[in-house]
Order: sequence, then C-alpha cells, then structure tokens
Amino acid sequence: MVEVEDLYKKYGEFTAVDHLNLTVADGEVLGFVGPNGAGKTTTMKIMAGLVQADGGSVKISGIDALKESRMIKRIIGYMPDFFGVYDNLKVMEYMEFYASIYGITGSKAEKLCRKLMELVDLTDKSEFLVDELSRGMKQRLCLARCLVYDPKLLILDEPASGLDPRARHGIQKIIKRLKEEKKTIIISSHILQELSELCTSVGVIDHGKMVVRGTVDEIMLHLNASNPIQIHINDGVQKAINVLKNESKVKNISISDKDISIGFLGSEDDEAELLKKLISNDIKLSSFARQSGNIEEIFMKATEKREVLGDEDKDKSGIW
Repeated sequence: MVEVEDLYKKYGEFTAVDHLNLTVADGEVLGFVGPNGAGKTTTMKIMAGLVQADGGSVKISGIDALKESRMIKRIIGYMPDFFGVYDNLKVMEYMEFYASIYGITGSKAEKLCRKLMELVDLTDKSEFLVDELSRGMKQRLCLARCLVYDPKLLILDEPASGLDPRARHGIQKIIKRLKEEKKTIIISSHILQELSELCTSVGVIDHGKMVVRGTVDEIMLHLNASNPIQIHINDGVQKAINVLKNESKVKNISISDKDISIGFLGSEDDEAELLKKLISNDIKLSSFARQSGNIEEIFMKATEKREVLGDEDKDKSGIW
C-alpha cells in the first residue's frame, strides 16, 4: 500500500506539491493526471526517493520513503517519460547488467531476463544492439528493466510519451498484463481515454493539490450525474412535463418542441424507474438516454473549477 499524507514541496517561490494526500491499495492501478506543472512528476520522484520533500510523509509497504530512500529503491520500479540506455550493449546484455546490480546472475539472470523480454515482446531482439531499437522498443525495454527485481510498486511517468499509436498499444498491452497479475501501478499520462481502459482508479492533480480522486466507476457516475438525460417524445409532451415536475431527482427541465432535456441526480436504477413511470403514463417516446461523459471531461471539469472535494463531498458522491 502507498500512503501519502500532507506532502509538500517548493522550488523557490513555486509550490510544486501542496499538502497532497493519496492512498493506493495493493493491486490498484491509479491513473495520475493533471496539466503540465501540476505536480505529477515531482510527486512521483518523491515517492521514488529521487527528490526530497519539504514536508509530509510517504510510506510504501510500511517503509518511510522520505527517510529510507535506499530501501525504497529496492521495492519500487520507477520509469520516467524517457531515460537513457547503454546503446553499445545488446538487449540481453543490457537486461543481465541490471539484473546483476540486484545480485541476480548466471542462469537465474538469463532465465529471468528471457521471461521479461517475452513479456515486453522483445524476445526476437535479444541479440540486437540497444541503439538499433525503435523508441517504442526502448520504452518496452526500460519497462522490462524496472521489473527485474519484481518491485512491489511500479511508478510509470508518461510511459507512452512520444510513441506512435502502434507503439502505445504495445505499452498498454504490457500494463494490462501487469494489471491482471495484481501489480500495484501508478501511471501518469496525457492520453486520458487510454487511462480509463487501464486504470481501476483516477486521481486528478492541479496546482499541487488532489482535486478529484476515486474509482473510474465512481467518477464516471459522478460525472454522468451532472450530464442531462435527453428524451424525445412522440406524443404527450405536456403529460411528460407534469410527470417530470413531480420527480424530486429532476433538477431542471429544458424543452425544445418534442425534445426534453432534464438534469437528473439519480442512479441508473432511478433512471430505469423514471422511464418506466413515463411509459406507464401512456407517454410515447422514442429515445431516453443520458449524455455520456468521459475521462477527458473529468479532467477538464476538475482543473477548470479547481475545487477540492472533501469528506463531506465524498459522503455525497463517493469521490474525494
């Protein structure tokens, strides 16, 4: 488990991380998103023991990451958006070199490295020089490198940065496999729709503060609750309006000829009950659908409003 409490970091007069709180459960895949300069990378580097915090605490599997940075580096795998590789080494030599740093040598290292290269689909490149690999292949190699010592936590900072669609798909495929293996992962990305497919939860950071935090389903439910239901009435518009006005969960009604748009704060079950009620009142309708939201909309709304959802809000929405 990752536990971040009241984390604080300044660079001169600039506050990069502003009393941030975050918990990531074992086996969780957290999508960490925010605008450039929001504090994502700084937070990740503090977790990885690469940047010293000015205040707060970070515990990973019970270990104090701020005081035990050497120990932390043995239980996490940190992959920045791009880092250098030893171009004059062959792929297999590169992997075995990093295995040896962690005391894994000989046949054990060879077996492990071949297994990891199979995971990242580089088995046929084992005798290639690293310099001969494409950027996407180098990213996959670096991800395999992070897995050499079977870390408890993977921190991936923009792992698909600068990659073409095919290469991004390759990285996604690997992360999905790691997710299936219940690996705990924190991943930042600007490709928001991809995160919704990879992650079990999302945290949006802005100006160093966590502004939205919850599971993907919770956040989508919260977002959709603010999106209107569109109803097209074939016959019985006034009757439909009368029914809707008597519904406590209907917050506003907008009418355009036979099209009705309503703000509705109920659940999916409540929506089904409302539809049933309209039909039972002999109202003929041809469509009844909630405008769907997406993770990009979550990001835009959260960073535009810059509102921190506290415990009181969590009680109402399930998100904090």
